[in-house]
Amino acid sequence: MELAIAKLSKRYDNGVQALDNVTLTIGAGMFGLLGPNGAGKSTLMRTIATLQEADSGSITLDGLDVLHDKDGVRRRLGYLPQEFGLYPKVTAADLLDHFAALKGISDRKQRKAVVQDLLQQTNLFDARNKQLGGFSGGMKQRFGIAQALLGNPRLIIVDEPTAGLDPEERVRFHNLLAAIGENVIVVLSTHIVDDVADLCRSMAIINRGRVLLTGDPLQLIGTMKGMIWRKFVAREDLDACQREFKVISTRLLAGKTLIHVHSSGQPDASFEPVGANLEDVYFTAIADARAVAAAPVAAIAG
Repeated sequence: MELAIAKLSKRYDNGVQALDNVTLTIGAGMFGLLGPNGAGKSTLMRTIATLQEADSGSITLDGLDVLHDKDGVRRRLGYLPQEFGLYPKVTAADLLDHFAALKGISDRKQRKAVVQDLLQQTNLFDARNKQLGGFSGGMKQRFGIAQALLGNPRLIIVDEPTAGLDPEERVRFHNLLAAIGENVIVVLSTHIVDDVADLCRSMAIINRGRVLLTGDPLQLIGTMKGMIWRKFVAREDLDACQREFKVISTRLLAGKTLIHVHSSGQPDASFEPVGANLEDVYFTAIADARAVAAAPVAAIAG
């Protein structure tokens, strides 16, 4: 089972290059697509889901031409977009039954069995007769996964699924996604690094429509061994540190500013080594891309 994306590009009418020669090969299991807001993740997801056209390139799902055989793709696809509407006064069971009918499950008895099974799988069976307007954010997301699983899809796309969830609902949703991703392709698009670290065996980092890095998260973290350093700095010294060192991230910790620096050796005696994590991989990739983008401008200015 394989989703193959080759040289995919998309430029919007306002001039924004949303996708720039994107090439990815995605096998069965959980695949994380990580990038900041506006990186092109949602554009890529909508294109795979046949909801918008690409300017050039190709996408195939086990040999099926995604860009030209849209009906064939939709029969194999489950999709949970970043934002989706629900009828607030309809019960979970009734709306899922309606979606199942739209998916082509015409036999009423079979449809009822499918709906009950999916509500059990997503831990919503006890709330099946509750109106959707009374669902929490996490319950709505789990309902979204239930509708995405209709028809036994071979490819499931989830776009920013844990944004806004509380920690308990996020854990529930993670467990659900992990169970689903055993035998199908699940593409998880997110800007939340921990989601990818917790769930995915393979990933890509995308920014400004370009793929910056691909690989196994643990192996990518391994490439950073001995190259991440940290120290606390006063707020007024932060700008100077950013000019002198390759600062990849800053955060407040106990009211102090903690910086992480990427360097092959100890930047100076005030820094201490720290074990790398996927955030460090991500921020280093983004910082490198920004440096490359800024280099021609700096050269001209000089």
